[in-house]
Amino acid sequence: MLSLKPAPVTTDLLRRVPVFAHLPEAKLEWMIAQGKAVKIPSGGLLRAEGDLANCVFVLLEGTCRMIQRSGNQDILLVQHDRPTLIGEVPLLMGVPRFWASGRAVTVCHVLELDADTFWQFMGLCPTVAKSVLQTMISRIQEVQVLAQHRERLISLGTLAAGLAHELNNPASAARRAARELRKVFPLMQTQTLKITHQCLTDDQREFLTNLQQEAIARTQNPPLLDPMAQSDREDQLTDWMDEHDIQNGWQLASTFVSAGLEKEWLDQIPTRLGETCLQESLTWLDATLNVVGLLNTLGHSTGRIHQLVGAVQDYSTIDPDDLQLVDVHKGLESTLTILGHKLKRGVTVIRDYAEDLPLVMSHEAELEQVWMNVIDNAIAATLERFSQKSSSTASSTPALHTNPVMIPTGWQNRVTHLSATNQPTLWIHTRCEANWVLVEIADNGTGIPPEVQPHIYEPFFTTKGVGKGTGLGLNTSYKIVKRHGGDIRVTSQPGDTCFQIRFPSQC
Repeated sequence: MLSLKPAPVTTDLLRRVPVFAHLPEAKLEWMIAQGKAVKIPSGGLLRAEGDLANCVFVLLEGTCRMIQRSGNQDILLVQHDRPTLIGEVPLLMGVPRFWASGRAVTVCHVLELDADTFWQFMGLCPTVAKSVLQTMISRIQEVQVLAQHRERLISLGTLAAGLAHELNNPASAARRAARELRKVFPLMQTQTLKITHQCLTDDQREFLTNLQQEAIARTQNPPLLDPMAQSDREDQLTDWMDEHDIQNGWQLASTFVSAGLEKEWLDQIPTRLGETCLQESLTWLDATLNVVGLLNTLGHSTGRIHQLVGAVQDYSTIDPDDLQLVDVHKGLESTLTILGHKLKRGVTVIRDYAEDLPLVMSHEAELEQVWMNVIDNAIAATLERFSQKSSSTASSTPALHTNPVMIPTGWQNRVTHLSATNQPTLWIHTRCEANWVLVEIADNGTGIPPEVQPHIYEPFFTTKGVGKGTGLGLNTSYKIVKRHGGDIRVTSQPGDTCFQIRFPSQC
């Protein structure tokens, strides 16, 4: 801590601090004698975030800001520009380290009191103790409101980043499909005109129309072929094209195999039409299938975009003042959709949902905030554990699944499955339990140490590094669950952490 030569501390200076204003002269002199006068230059630190909380400061003159680090940003919690007590909250709450830095805006004249002196003084002056506690409560409320606001902004930022990431893939696919349609559609029109000018009978035209509809229908349920089978069928159709002198037959063969058309199906075309317009007919059919495929891509992509936007709307636009009957499964799925960009890093999701689960009377947006906090933590824990594991087993680590999957399983076998799997796994289970709806969210991540578990719902408590967590996620979830008349519990050991969340319902 950089400091200048301090001026003497007088009782008159101490009386400028509201909590000390009416203390007897003797007690003020005792405090001056026990303390250490310090002068902090502009820009200097009283203490840094993360330093041991082993003292308090009496700001006598100057302006000081309390700042908390979040990622690459400094967040202003409060600015003190009048004489006041600083740093008492961590001591009174038993927090071992300062959760914010105190930085001087102007030159600050400070009296520093160590922890023992502070506690002794609190015992000697009950009126001061009462005033200090009242000030502490007010400050905690102010900081908590600010931190919760920041937590919501961080959640919104996470939501926006996740949404942008998730929207990128379907949007890019839709853009590519639209670009390809601009190329293929004119070709389809040209081939249609060529066929129209062929000397075809009415029966042949009807055959071509039916052929087109049948080929389109086949594309809706194409066969699932492994690469070897796909290649073999393409070779068969390419040979068939060569036998009939079809140009670019290998390109047509790839389209036809993907659409589920076989050699036997193609045999009917020259039989009914002859060889004269076979090239035009097959090229026209190829263009048709390409257009249909691109339209399907557009449909799937825009459908995915609609799903993502709907998930965000479900998550963020519900009026928090209105209780309503909420579908728990819908909220869980919306949360998984929003967190999809994190799940794609290798997390398998196993859903074990109860059929006909009753609706829960609640605030939907708040309920989804609970799912977001718990599931996001679970994903982080699994990825952390298997990241450590993969770094130590490098070449022997198997490939991870990249998409959420539905695997029906008995919940009673959760522990067995979690311990047996060798990849990040998230279990979500729902069921009725007496007059409660129970949601269990489990993961096979790093686990929560026993000494930490009693503190996980406390405000500002976090095991993450500076700037990586506010310590309000589970505290917020706890308060939401309790406000809805519910209950939240956790059991944890390495490889098996399970949150049990209950809400009252008519089961």
